[in-house]
Amino acid sequence: MKRVHTVQVVPKLPEKLAHLREIAMDMHWSWHPDAIDLFRRLDQDLWRAVDQNPVLMLARLSQSRLDKAARDGGFLSHLERVWLDFEVYRSEQTWYNSMYPDMENLHVAYFSAEFGLHESLPIYSGGLGILSGDHLKAASDLGVPLTGIGLMYQKGYFRQYLNADGWQQEKYPEIDVFHSPMKLVMTEDGSPLEVTVRVGSREVALHVWRVKIGRINLYLLDSNVLNNHYDDRRITEILYGGDSETRIRQEIVLGIGGIHALEAMGIKANVFHMNEGHSAFMALERIRRIMSDHSLSFEEAREAAIVSHGFTTHTPVPAGIDKFSQDLMEKYFGDYWPSLGLDRDSFMRLGGVIAGDKQTTFNMAIMAIGLSTYVNGVSNLHAQVSRQMWHQLWPM
Repeated sequence: MKRVHTVQVVPKLPEKLAHLREIAMDMHWSWHPDAIDLFRRLDQDLWRAVDQNPVLMLARLSQSRLDKAARDGGFLSHLERVWLDFEVYRSEQTWYNSMYPDMENLHVAYFSAEFGLHESLPIYSGGLGILSGDHLKAASDLGVPLTGIGLMYQKGYFRQYLNADGWQQEKYPEIDVFHSPMKLVMTEDGSPLEVTVRVGSREVALHVWRVKIGRINLYLLDSNVLNNHYDDRRITEILYGGDSETRIRQEIVLGIGGIHALEAMGIKANVFHMNEGHSAFMALERIRRIMSDHSLSFEEAREAAIVSHGFTTHTPVPAGIDKFSQDLMEKYFGDYWPSLGLDRDSFMRLGGVIAGDKQTTFNMAIMAIGLSTYVNGVSNLHAQVSRQMWHQLWPM
């Protein structure tokens, strides 16, 4: 049987509008109203129809409309203004460089299960994602040397609608990666960068997508790789979709796979931030690597690692914290904890499991708190509530 190919025909961008594509491929436009107005000016109805996605918009605009814009002096003047502002933004002295000129070697790796950058990239569901997205935008504005690590959900989070009978329904919009502001990270030979992470009994291959956000990058891990097992391709399918087993698989990819991806790209971070407990397995992988590289015990490597770990908790109620059964932890980490020099009970205690009590669950927030030097909440009130929630971790 002959292989079927999909061919997409897109209009040719006139030379005078060439900067439009570069502006569209950098999420910098998403928090700059003049840039948003530039794209809206091309076709306001289409702009709304494509969820304000400028990359998709440029692919769907008619050739005649683009040619007309290339002859429109007012539009060309607007484009030049936006482009010059963008150029100045990328080249000007930043707050960070002026305040900390001697800290050129600092680099922060910011792990989060969701990033709310803009509605055209629906890889977020609520406050956690909006905050992490705003952190990346602020880091870009301030010039903070930061790299984001997340997951590339094929369908993102669901949207609600009412059917003909008035019942609430959900639909999962599939992200068109080739018409979104992202690019596959490639190797020197022109092939996609591929890293692997062990998830249960199989090695799972991951591709990495890069999203430009002004001065910084967000890297999204994608398990939808052709050679992966069908079940593994679906690990990064839906944000917060599926059961606890789906969740632990996603969190292994995010935390452990994220460390693998940073290493493969040559990004040498020395501060690691966990935005909520979803990425806490990252701390284990860092400890494991320090043990291996420097022939240290678990406790020695733990002390060396946690000074560079920070954790932000978002959830002010115990029911909202990620917890996994001991059976599930054994299934996915039974072959992993020996590499940490730990036995079962020692490993389980990292997540607050009480030895001999088979009903207690492995708590991701407890592990993240125990493997971090700096722990904070998202507000003063939330910090007070969190201290009450976790007071048992520091008995009098």
